[in-house]
Amino acid sequence: MKFMKLGSRPDSFYTEAATRTVASEVPADLILRAKNTVYHLHKFLLLPKCGLLQQLCINVDKDDPAVDISDIPGGEDAFELCAKYCYGISINLSAHNFFLAFCAAKYLRMTELVEKGNLLVKLEAFFNSCILEGWKDSVATLQTTSLLAAWSDNLGIARRCIDAIVEKILAAPNKVTWSFTYSRPDYNKKQQQAVPRDWWTEDVSDLDLDLFRCIITAIRSTNVIPPQLIGEALHVYACRWLPDTTKARLTDNSASQSDEFPGKSKRILEAIVGMIPAEPRSVSIRFLFRLLSIANYLSASQPTRAELIRRCSHQLAEAAASDLVFPSQSSRDEHFYDVDLVQSVTESFGVLWRRQPPGSKEMEEATRTIRRVGKLVDSYLQVISKDANLPVSKLVSLAESVPEVGRPEHDDLYKAINIFLKEHPDLSKSEKKDLCRILDGQKLSPAARAHAIKNERLPLRTVVQVLYFDQEKGSSGGGKSKSMKSHEASDFKGKEIRATGGGEEGRRRGASSKGRTATVTPPTPDSSKLEDEFEKKLVMEEEVEEAEEVEEEELMTGDATPMSTRVKSKPVKMPATMGRSRSRSDQGSHKGGDR
Repeated sequence: MKFMKLGSRPDSFYTEAATRTVASEVPADLILRAKNTVYHLHKFLLLPKCGLLQQLCINVDKDDPAVDISDIPGGEDAFELCAKYCYGISINLSAHNFFLAFCAAKYLRMTELVEKGNLLVKLEAFFNSCILEGWKDSVATLQTTSLLAAWSDNLGIARRCIDAIVEKILAAPNKVTWSFTYSRPDYNKKQQQAVPRDWWTEDVSDLDLDLFRCIITAIRSTNVIPPQLIGEALHVYACRWLPDTTKARLTDNSASQSDEFPGKSKRILEAIVGMIPAEPRSVSIRFLFRLLSIANYLSASQPTRAELIRRCSHQLAEAAASDLVFPSQSSRDEHFYDVDLVQSVTESFGVLWRRQPPGSKEMEEATRTIRRVGKLVDSYLQVISKDANLPVSKLVSLAESVPEVGRPEHDDLYKAINIFLKEHPDLSKSEKKDLCRILDGQKLSPAARAHAIKNERLPLRTVVQVLYFDQEKGSSGGGKSKSMKSHEASDFKGKEIRATGGGEEGRRRGASSKGRTATVTPPTPDSSKLEDEFEKKLVMEEEVEEAEEVEEEELMTGDATPMSTRVKSKPVKMPATMGRSRSRSDQGSHKGGDR
């Protein structure tokens, strides 16, 4: 940062009885009123340098000799700089006070016509030779122009600062010799000689929104800076000015502290969204999700949110599960994660996918993309399943937002369901059924099926369905040896334990489930009796569940019929997926009715 020192006399201004004056043996003969301050000064020092004061003192009122200059730009501070210059008192000018001093000198007409070598000439020379040549000086001066926007436009100071800043940004990194701010944790100026391409982004992020937008607009108009670098500048600016919704649920107090006035953050957010380059991947998917989270938190306009959802859906396949993890900012949600945010994007992605014409090359690529999205969503489901307050409906709704073609295999979905069941041991039977109905046993790998068959957390219906499909796969493919299935199940179980973080607990559960594993061992192709036994168990469980529900209702009304009577008189309905033929289902229903 460069400075200019003018004058050599010590500061002799002082305040006495709400009046500013100068220590001098000569009595003051000029009274000036600048806003809320009255000055008692000397005409013989100020008038030779200030053309405006020369004119005002001619028409001074004898009854009120005070000259009013309350409309001076920059107020008392700017006026005192000019007054001290007239007295020869030492003043220091820099990028931080240059603009105010320049405007005040212009207002007082301290020009070359009034006196040779006047203050305006010196200020112009300092501006051209020092401020515009420096990087941080140009940025600091530009920031001060927002205090007097009208004066800045008339004098052209802001425009000249912007031109100087853009010229330096467009320079090749190896031409950058000036000081800049760059606080990335992986960058060390002493050890790393090369200047990063985004060296300028942090300094311009200190600018007010309108000035920052002018810089970005000017840069984009040159078509020299790549869109990804523009996106990085927007990312740095957003981190500087917008609330952080990535770590914890924000409170009303933290939101009010981040806003200097109502709606500032919302205005900044909507401006940033409007400045994102149209080119693909100009900003990261993580940044887009963060903007969407902030938009929901700030209740941004519907067009802003719709644009962010559209951009997120176009880049969704590039994301990792960690990019989607944001806490919910809604006071109505008891669960931690913002599942609705992710679901809005996946549903938008599904709409884009369905628009592809079938059989085209675009459709083939879209199919590969949607399968990547399916794996992404299942990985995200495994993360949010650990939330103890997450309702079943949220997980099921998000899982169903992925089209069926996007999930050719259900191993990752099964892991998410198993984690959810583990973290929510108090689920009702109906909730377990709703959760497990999204699982397709036919799309499980042999290892996953072997693990599911032994999984005590799953409803019996799901276990039997998986068991049936396992038998079908075994009979059509020639079957597998028990040792191989045991090896695959143990391998899948190890992966599941690592996903849930429950190694020791998993071993305890495995030890406690030995009794059940003997019961649900997959049948060999010729063991139809075992299949019938599972069908009967499934039917009996459904009968008992329905009977218990009816009994509970009747107990509330005082009319309780013995459960055993109801079970015997209840007709049996076999699931369609359990029988190999309609005749076997009919036989099972008949036997169940006889019971």
